Amino acid sequence: MILVTGATGNIGSALLKELHARGVGPLRGLTRDAARAVFPEGVEAVEGDFAQRASLKLVLEGVRSLFLVSRLGSDADILETARHAGVEHVVLVSSITVQTHPHLGPARENLAVERLLRASGMAWTILRPTQFASNALMWAASIRGHETVHAPYAETALPTVHPADIASVARVALTEPGHHGRTYALTGPEPVTARQQVEAIAAALGREVPFVEISRRQARRQMVAVFGPEAADAVLDVTGGDVNHELLMVRDTVPQVTGRPARPFQQWASENANAFR
Repeated sequence: MILVTGATGNIGSALLKELHARGVGPLRGLTRDAARAVFPEGVEAVEGDFAQRASLKLVLEGVRSLFLVSRLGSDADILETARHAGVEHVVLVSSITVQTHPHLGPARENLAVERLLRASGMAWTILRPTQFASNALMWAASIRGHETVHAPYAETALPTVHPADIASVARVALTEPGHHGRTYALTGPEPVTARQQVEAIAAALGREVPFVEISRRQARRQMVAVFGPEAADAVLDVTGGDVNHELLMVRDTVPQVTGRPARPFQQWASENANAFR
């Protein structure tokens, strides 16, 4: 049994579809609302909340492989319960900032979870993706309203990764040999700026989308209300305020692991155009 946490999210939903399409099973998807979850036929929708320890044992019963999105609850409790439940292998979604910006608070939190997993006694594979293509959804309301998109660091190009590529690497790690004890830094196939992302969304929509670059101070004022000051500063650093060669590097991990090219941002924009209409 494979359990996919975050099963209705950008990575988890793609992972369930890919596992199901390849005939992998049995599969279980964790959701907080099983009645509303739309999973491939035959995938068990299990309702639970990892923030409540009582949910853990029931959800993990019979599971041998676990796809884990961290901070769904106490990661120490989740990993301990998983080990006692008989889970043999955990594929963890971490962040590339663990190696590019280890001084930032969110990166330290991700590293702490990685260390818990390595010390758990279970086999592990760690995925460290860079900026998600799906982060562009933060502009969806503005674009749907035919408003101007405002963003800082308009010309900073990051190798944005398609969530489905993270899912593809996870699928291989969960179902094929040779990936235990491996840590994979994941990027898209090319750097893409915020301005280019908006242009790609505009092309997918077949209309112009106005874009204006704003200052870090202006962006921070908006972001603090959503993320809090520490997380807002961390996001601004890794999207342009404090970039480095390690963060900007395009890596071939996705094609090396999956045997297919990484998906460009333009593909994500075309596949998700309806979110911006």
